[in-house]
Amino acid sequence: MRRFLPTLSTLQAFEAAARQLSFTKAAEDLGITQSAISRQIKNLEEFLGIQLFERYGSRVVLTDAGKAYAETIHAAIDKLEIASIDIVRGRRAEEALKIGTLPTFGSRWLTRYLDAFSRNFPDEHLEFTRTYNDVDFNSTSMDIAILRGDGSWPAAKSYPLFAEKIAVVAAPGLIPTGTKFDKTGFANFRLLQNASRSSLWLKWLRAADINYRGTLQGPRFDNTGMLINAAIAGYGLAVLPVCLIEDELAEGKLHTPFGAPVPSGENFFVVYPERKAHSIAVKRFRDWLLQLTKHLR
Repeated sequence: MRRFLPTLSTLQAFEAAARQLSFTKAAEDLGITQSAISRQIKNLEEFLGIQLFERYGSRVVLTDAGKAYAETIHAAIDKLEIASIDIVRGRRAEEALKIGTLPTFGSRWLTRYLDAFSRNFPDEHLEFTRTYNDVDFNSTSMDIAILRGDGSWPAAKSYPLFAEKIAVVAAPGLIPTGTKFDKTGFANFRLLQNASRSSLWLKWLRAADINYRGTLQGPRFDNTGMLINAAIAGYGLAVLPVCLIEDELAEGKLHTPFGAPVPSGENFFVVYPERKAHSIAVKRFRDWLLQLTKHLR
């Protein structure tokens, strides 16, 4: 028997219109005309015998039935897309080891070592995603993550990799390399701020045992990557984790005129959900990280 199914093109038109709540925008998404979208929606409503949209001039609003149908169709189209991508790449997405990492840490530290892992384990499929320190390991789809904190995450196992160290850094164009200051001399420069880690200047003052009572103000940057680039450009001084700027320090693009790095009080950990404790792939990646950072502990 023929299945009671609209055509895929009709369902795609409906899904786009329901997502955009606009026939015009749905047409732009799919690369067809607005009239074609309208015709597809009309055909679908006639096929189902149910009104899916309320029309208010140029505006459209989903009916209750349309909203429920849209949720189901959206999930179904997502599954069809995943199945198509999986067959092209020759494996299912679920077969990859899903690794979460803090965005800047992943791009500036982890990626430097991944080729070594893949050479040792060429058959291991990896997928990387950004995550943050407040990840919920009860519900996450990640298999394993590298996070910064105190090592305590509910429903997870964690292993310390290395302690984070921070330093006040400057570009040679701002402060010539080799110049040394009294530690409170930083206050004479523009102090760049990290909006995602607003306490880094205070942590540096405390760890460096500096008694400073002035203000700590300056341009704020949304993420650490932007802050690093601003410091390299000589825009001001920044407090940065040295593990993220190892290359810049080695190449002389940045230096530490206000003293050696000091502990921030936090550590990097490899963390994974307790329910993944028996996964061979998870344990393999964990052990590789522990071996890689052994000399840092």
